[in-house]
Amino acid sequence: MKSDLDALMQANHLDAILITGAVQHNPAMYYLTGGAHITSADLIKKRGMSPVLFHNPMERDEAAKTGLITKNLGDYQLGELVKQCNGDYLQGVILRYQKMLTEQGVTTGRLGLYGKIDAGMAYAMFTGLQRLMPELTIVGEYNDSMVMQAMATKSADEIVRIRRVGQITVAVVDQVANFLTSHPVRGDALVKIDGNPLTIADVKSRINLWLAERGAENPEGVIFSIGRDAGIPHSAGNEADPILLGQTIVFDIFPCEAGGGYFYDFTRTWCLGYAPAETWGIYEDVLAVYRQMMSELKSDTACHDYQKRTCELFEARGHATIQSNEQTQVGYVHSLGHGLGLHIHERPWFGKNATDLDRLVPGSVVTIEPGLYYPEKGIGVRLEDTVWIRPDGQPEILVEYPLDLVLQMK
Repeated sequence: MKSDLDALMQANHLDAILITGAVQHNPAMYYLTGGAHITSADLIKKRGMSPVLFHNPMERDEAAKTGLITKNLGDYQLGELVKQCNGDYLQGVILRYQKMLTEQGVTTGRLGLYGKIDAGMAYAMFTGLQRLMPELTIVGEYNDSMVMQAMATKSADEIVRIRRVGQITVAVVDQVANFLTSHPVRGDALVKIDGNPLTIADVKSRINLWLAERGAENPEGVIFSIGRDAGIPHSAGNEADPILLGQTIVFDIFPCEAGGGYFYDFTRTWCLGYAPAETWGIYEDVLAVYRQMMSELKSDTACHDYQKRTCELFEARGHATIQSNEQTQVGYVHSLGHGLGLHIHERPWFGKNATDLDRLVPGSVVTIEPGLYYPEKGIGVRLEDTVWIRPDGQPEILVEYPLDLVLQMK
């Protein structure tokens, strides 16, 4: 949680952090500011001190809404600094950073760098700043950053927001189910009022519309794949494909709050009208493992143990897994889940990158998503819900929705 930042900074040997970029779709900046509508800013936090937000003059009111200490970048007279640098704009910006950091007492030690801006711009600015301030060590982190460590446990307010996105998500999923089952059928294909086949593109356009109507957005797209594509876990689906009866549809939807806020992650597998016997068998195996793993979740346990257990359960049912063959592309081919928040994938990890630090603890929000994949058979099945480990240590699915495989046509 944000209240852990100072302790995490100390544990990671950081004397200060600097976050740069817009707020929206920039998780580290969003996390510290709460999601204000700011297109470009810098945030500096010295360990043990409150963060300070440096903002564009035109966005002073939005900056004030964050409740943070604010500084107007206009007061640093960038034009004058550029003149001092003989018209070199980059050097003027670097001088401004030097002034900002010096004001905050950040001139020595280790400065952690976070945020989303153009890579070339960041390289130019911060390598230049490092040369200008040699007693300050500017450091970056790969994948498992200190800020992501803080994000791994959620506050009560964050849970409210994630649950709200979940409620929007399942409402849209229900609309999709009704939309599909309300269509007439010609042969094995669902058809539109003009007699043309209903396609994946038709479904996806409705999903985006219905999410937007409810105040959510879909920045990462949606997985709506059918038949062979359903057997490839991250196939988004071929938009020209028709929707056919009896074929497995993997519907994995992961929207976020408008403006790039908190995500939700949810998957169901459907067959319209009926399911072939082989599909039923694979679905029942996934459902059994899903239910078993949900029943075993508890606080203060290592996430990689759940991945190992999932592999064992699937192997006992005769399926290949990445535990026995890391290269398998059929059977169980991914991790049981992942953390969820301002990133669609964040700590705690369950897969091969998990460490002993990746644990279920009160405040964890994770996905549980076992699946089996047989593309050459035209079958893929995944069931996924988002789970919160409550303060009492008990797991709770944030938003419930039926697990039915077959949707009967109306």
